[in-house]
Amino acid sequence: MRRDTQTERPFQALDTLWHALQGRGTMNFSPVATALAAGDWAMHLANSPAKQTELWMALATLPAALQAEKAHAVEAEGGAADRRFNGDGWAQEPFCTFRSLYSLACRAWGTLAVGVPGVEPHHGEFMAFMGRQVLELGSPYNYLATNPELLRLTREEKGGNLMRGLYHYAEDMSRLLQGMPPAEAGAFEVGRNLAVTDGEVIYRNRLMELIQYRPSTSEVFADPVLIVPAWIMKYYILDLSAENSMVKYLVDQGHTVFMVSWKNPATGDRDLDLEDYMDLGIMAALDKLEEVVPDRKVHGVGYCLGGTLFAIAAAAMARDGDERLKSLTLMAAQTDFTEAGELMLFIDPAQLSFLEDIMRFQGYLDTGQMAGAFQLLRAYDLIWSQAVARYLKGERRPLNALMTWNADATRMPSRMHSRYLRELFLDNDFSEGRFEVKGRPVVISDIHVPIFLVATQKDHVAPWTSVYKFHLAADARSITFVLTAGGHNSGIVSEPGHAGRSYRIATRREGEIYVPPERWLGSTPVKEGSWWVDWQKWLMAGSGQKGAPPAPGRFSGEGEGCVAPGSYVYGR
Repeated sequence: MRRDTQTERPFQALDTLWHALQGRGTMNFSPVATALAAGDWAMHLANSPAKQTELWMALATLPAALQAEKAHAVEAEGGAADRRFNGDGWAQEPFCTFRSLYSLACRAWGTLAVGVPGVEPHHGEFMAFMGRQVLELGSPYNYLATNPELLRLTREEKGGNLMRGLYHYAEDMSRLLQGMPPAEAGAFEVGRNLAVTDGEVIYRNRLMELIQYRPSTSEVFADPVLIVPAWIMKYYILDLSAENSMVKYLVDQGHTVFMVSWKNPATGDRDLDLEDYMDLGIMAALDKLEEVVPDRKVHGVGYCLGGTLFAIAAAAMARDGDERLKSLTLMAAQTDFTEAGELMLFIDPAQLSFLEDIMRFQGYLDTGQMAGAFQLLRAYDLIWSQAVARYLKGERRPLNALMTWNADATRMPSRMHSRYLRELFLDNDFSEGRFEVKGRPVVISDIHVPIFLVATQKDHVAPWTSVYKFHLAADARSITFVLTAGGHNSGIVSEPGHAGRSYRIATRREGEIYVPPERWLGSTPVKEGSWWVDWQKWLMAGSGQKGAPPAPGRFSGEGEGCVAPGSYVYGR
């Protein structure tokens, strides 16, 4: 049964205001959730003489361990070489000692934080993660006095790098307070060299615009493609520059492509629900496609949250006898959240209750509030290396198209995001048959259309083994699974000709036995190049004969029509 998490309790406003104020000083982490994790870990450590003995033994052997560490190449946590310390200066004292102590501390914390008997696993993982953040903060790489490369640069430039860094810091803070994008983002602009594939908005409602792209071939396949991106970011991740636009690639191969562009919600949209995103997004788009391309089935494509939503919609359509889908492609999209990766560190009942009050106060979850969690998952790459480069080296690293898009986040309505986090992420209701649409449950096993499932190897948001779990519940005619090199975004934006790209691909047909992910990985060969090529062939095989392109759809809905990329993409 659906749970309404937004129901007001007596004196609810007191909790809402208090937690919203707290969140501003805690990066939106619940102090109660943090205290529960720390207390659980500390009390069990205090009651474990064996673990304490391990700690004291490690301290007693520290001098010998330090000498051994200095005698070998520095290794980062997990055994991989730490590229931060590759310079010759790190081999000299005292910097060699600094880096060795840091490396030993990382490994020691990895041993100490985990395996404390009796600690709830989520609390242990949270403490291990937070300890890594403290260690990242204290890395000798981050500070002028303990980084030989920074000292050498400062001597050579007579402090010029620090003066530039001070200017960069002042400029960044000014732009942040004004809500402006980074200064480097000026090289790319939506409508100029981003999201420039020819098309027009043919439908608009309060939540989305539907773009129909103009054909670039004299003939097109009969069955159209509808792409539903995540609403956490702008849609043009799939229509970046002309060189790496998935939309343009499909259009150039003869497909008729439609794209949903989500509105950036504001306080007045606080009551938009997950079902509103399905009704006003996917179902409204399918209704419009019936008008533009009548009597044709649709290839549904969903990316990230859009893929999760499309899977829910497909299950609801199958339950209700709606046969408008020809196939379903899910890219880096989870339907089972039991192994949802490091993002689970930020989701437990205490943290979610705290976050719901913050969202209730604002009416939405803001972009900056989401960005903090994602940045902590890759603190070195997204925080500390950037800060060192900008403020200590005085460098300006130009943003590429993907980085510019990454800085163009959107908000998420309070009710929708609360339901997503609680019912899907925390309680895993969709995978376990409890998630309701229109008051009735929907199940993955009702989906029988062919499935093309894409996961990425280095995904911090949707780990590939989590995406692979779709196999466990599915009853589709076939599931083609692709594991591509790269991360959550870079693995999806993997156009033909991109150097260094590779992927694995295999198809499981109806009636074939299940293959566990580890065995699948070991038995599926690596292919060089872009997975887009195999995907397009898969789409082509199920898209009917080619013929004359359909006429552009007549605009309907709210406001007036306009050319792509539309108006919602500019919403701040």
